Amino acid sequence: MLRELNIRNLAVIENVSVTFHEGFHVLTGETGAGKSIVIDALALAAGGRGSAEMIRHGSDRADLEALFDLPAGHPVWETLDRIGIEADREEALIVRRELHAQGKSSARINGQNVTLSMLREVGEHLVNLHGQHEHQSLLRTDRHLEWLDQYAGESIAKEKTEYRESFRQYQEVLKERKELDERNRQGMQMLDLYRFQIEEIDNARLKPGEDESLADERRKLTHAEKLADAVSEAYDLLYGSKGLSALSKALSRLQDIVKVDPTKLEPLVEQLQSAYYAAEDAVYQLRDYRDQIEFNPERLAQIEQRLDLLFGLKRKYGETVEEIISYQQRIRAEAERMENRDERLRELEAEERRLLQELTAKAEKLSAIRRDAGEVLARAIVRELEDLQMSRSVFEVKLEQGPLTATGMDSAEFLLSTNPGEPPKPLAKIASGGEMSRVMLALKAIFASIDRIPVLVFDEVDTGVSGRAAQAVADKLSKLSRSCQVFSITHLPQVACMADHQYEIRKEVSANGRTVTSVKELTGTERVEELARLLGGVEVTEKTRHHAQEMLSLAERQKNA
Repeated sequence: MLRELNIRNLAVIENVSVTFHEGFHVLTGETGAGKSIVIDALALAAGGRGSAEMIRHGSDRADLEALFDLPAGHPVWETLDRIGIEADREEALIVRRELHAQGKSSARINGQNVTLSMLREVGEHLVNLHGQHEHQSLLRTDRHLEWLDQYAGESIAKEKTEYRESFRQYQEVLKERKELDERNRQGMQMLDLYRFQIEEIDNARLKPGEDESLADERRKLTHAEKLADAVSEAYDLLYGSKGLSALSKALSRLQDIVKVDPTKLEPLVEQLQSAYYAAEDAVYQLRDYRDQIEFNPERLAQIEQRLDLLFGLKRKYGETVEEIISYQQRIRAEAERMENRDERLRELEAEERRLLQELTAKAEKLSAIRRDAGEVLARAIVRELEDLQMSRSVFEVKLEQGPLTATGMDSAEFLLSTNPGEPPKPLAKIASGGEMSRVMLALKAIFASIDRIPVLVFDEVDTGVSGRAAQAVADKLSKLSRSCQVFSITHLPQVACMADHQYEIRKEVSANGRTVTSVKELTGTERVEELARLLGGVEVTEKTRHHAQEMLSLAERQKNA
């Protein structure tokens, strides 16, 4: 249930803090006093859209905070776990929303930042708002199937999941068939091109990395003379009298006198020995390298020709030999697929027939469940309408089958007859405003025990009703509040007197000339006075006060009964 609601700088509300209770709450007050602002605040707490225009003039932001007490087994806790919000199921759930004048908004749940979509997902489990505009949703037949499936609950949930998966597979097969047909129009031309490209690349007999190795070999052949001259000269210098021979003589002279001063000379001898062996090894390597230098103009011409071929292929198919090979693999696979198109098409046609048969069977199973649920729902709504002074009404859930869609083959429409002897017709053709309000209230009463939403809010659901019908609406709202917390904005004394708790929304002008809306819970004589105002209008007399007191006493006895 909603335990507390704090609002600051929202529209004409400057600062309001309200405590709520279990049961049935009504909000009353003069027209324009700001009753709907309280409902707007609840809508924002549940993830509704906000705007800078909702902020009180002169303020840079609006704040609202809602505190909920919920049982540990309520579905909202699982949603919080799934979206990563830490929450102790033994403590209250606190939702905070801020609207900023710059147009931005922020939201927190138990102090943790959440996105608006996350808040909306949580809010769907906390608050159900029903305003006068929702009457129009009853006229939208596309919503009727959604409500019917919601009423069917667990009995249809598994079948819907299985049907959606089969429908997804069916759509994928249809999509592939369509793409295959479209590609076939240009398929032959593309297939000829692919075959030519595959043959051209095959004839080149490419090897990964050969372009780099050929470029390296070409560089050596092109500069063979320079390489031979430089290497030969280096060999001669190292091997001649000023190279290894001089180093060998120097080493021999030092070895003759090393014993005279071994401390200083032995390290030098070791260094010279190492240098001699290193120089000797380098001389032999230079000789071998010099002997391997190739002067081969024919090989150079072959390399140039091969590199020209690779360059031409790179301009067409890729920047490297590896990319060309990869491209060939792709088009070879595509060509094989195109060549096997007829075979694949036959496979898809067989798969389409199989899935269509499976999908139709699952759709028919959904239809059977919906027919049974529709009959039960119709009987339940008729019982609720009897309580709402529409005792001779006939309600039907009309199901019609059509093409397969993501929801099955069914379309649903709610039909109603309020006059005996008249056949049921679509709601848009027969329901008055008052009748529409009661049909919606009947639906809310039925679904309250299904969706387990703890807070139901009705914004003037009693519009268009009076007399015994108004009393019936009041009784229904009171009974509904036994399973959840109910809020209602009303101008009807029949509804107000049945509430467990009544709040007056009052608009006044403060000392600084600003309009301020306040919310006050009424008790005792205050409630009698407000009810008398609803009964008598501008002038409240002792007679209307007495009548108000009598209505409250009768309402209390009726609720206790």
